[in-house]
Amino acid sequence: MKKALYIFWQCTWGFLQSFMGLCLFLRHVKDPHTFYHGAVVTHWQQGGSISLGLFVFVAPGPGYVSPSQGTFTKEELSSRLLVHEYGHTIQSLVLGPLYLIIIGIPSFLWANTPRFARMRREKQYSYFRFFTESWANLWGEKVTRQKSMEKLVIS
Repeated sequence: MKKALYIFWQCTWGFLQSFMGLCLFLRHVKDPHTFYHGAVVTHWQQGGSISLGLFVFVAPGPGYVSPSQGTFTKEELSSRLLVHEYGHTIQSLVLGPLYLIIIGIPSFLWANTPRFARMRREKQYSYFRFFTESWANLWGEKVTRQKSMEKLVIS
């Protein structure tokens, strides 16, 4: 029942981002897909991960994590990344048509603006420190009861 409500809500209240996710899904229909708590997960070979409503697109895994932050297997980091991206789908449920303005655009700029990338690298700021990302971690952990990316510094 919860999954049916999740899908219904994503397809109505989160229609715009789910429609964009569907279009991206159709472009990557030959990539491997799984389901995660009602979300359609596409495992693609792009450089980054993205969540658009009902659809989650995950990269093979985050890069390097400093040993000072702990030791993580590639599988554990991939699992944590999925929890984080799922948190974005919960943001979509909460914000509906405002998701792209409040989360999508700021998150895209934080991830792709060279100035922000340089700042994160030089100051060793966690990508997940930004409000859109830390909020996604919080929601992902709360709903799945699994660990997300927390404040890991990845490269």
